[in-house]
Amino acid sequence: MPHIVIHLSGTPDAALARRAADTVAELTQSVLDKSLPVISIAVQFIPTDQWFIGGQSLDSQKKRAFHLDISITDETNTKAEKARYVREVYSAFTDLLPELHEVSYVHLVDARAAAYGYGGRTQEWRHQQSGV
Repeated sequence: MPHIVIHLSGTPDAALARRAADTVAELTQSVLDKSLPVISIAVQFIPTDQWFIGGQSLDSQKKRAFHLDISITDETNTKAEKARYVREVYSAFTDLLPELHEVSYVHLVDARAAAYGYGGRTQEWRHQQSGV
């Protein structure tokens, strides 16, 4: 049940937002074994003259960048799965964003099950209800 926020440099582009969301949803399913009906993704665009890496705007560097935050329930994925996810997301974005700056981040947030949920219920509650 991950919640994902993708920041993309550049001007708003609905087609790019859709491709990014679809790509990330697919990787979230295939690498982290998450279920599509509970994957929530928000895509936001930041102008390249307002995104700075190394003290210089992306605009001045003629580069693009992304930042992806994904909240997942703690202890539901291994270190190897998380490392693969970071690697594969970055690789996918090299295709989506020409001139991608290397300093583009993927941040997996391990949220405690008792402090994370949707639909008014925590993941801990769901875990207990499943009888596991």
